[in-house]
Amino acid sequence: MRFLITIFALLSLVACQNQEKESLPKQKSESPIVEVQDSDPVPKQKLNNRQQANHLANVASEVPDVGNATSLVAGPYVVVAIDVDKDLDRSRVGSIKYSVAEALKKDPYGKNAVVIADADGYERIKQMARKVRDGHPIQGITDELAAIVGRYMPEVPVPDQKPSEPDQNKNSIPENEKQKLNNIEEEQSNHYKD
Repeated sequence: MRFLITIFALLSLVACQNQEKESLPKQKSESPIVEVQDSDPVPKQKLNNRQQANHLANVASEVPDVGNATSLVAGPYVVVAIDVDKDLDRSRVGSIKYSVAEALKKDPYGKNAVVIADADGYERIKQMARKVRDGHPIQGITDELAAIVGRYMPEVPVPDQKPSEPDQNKNSIPENEKQKLNNIEEEQSNHYKD
């Protein structure tokens, strides 16, 4: 009886071996095609200062709650002035100003723009932009622009130069090893040491 049970068990195991079911699906040799949008970077267009100023003013004007915007570009310096409703409280004006700054930061021409959100600044930037279009000398305009930006930029104290702390590791090296290391350091720096 044991003999028959053993033969039956072996036959059932051997019979299971003949069925070839794939436990894993076959992988295709081709890689799947993945479609990506905007994978090709758009080249930055060459715009003159007037075109950049108009473009940045349009970007700022598209932000919600901005009534109008004007911009002035003088070389690498960009100032964008926005006109908002005079009845808005200061915190709301600050959040609108922040939204404009974020929108400009995403634009390749407005990454370093200074945003001004008061009526006087808006009018001054608008008048300066008009003077640039009319062909007034740029020196006077840049001086006035520096005064405007200086008025709105916060004053930050310059950090004091801290005295350098002594290197504690240098004291742990024996004097003869220290000389060898200095020679190696001198050689590796092509004899340029401060």
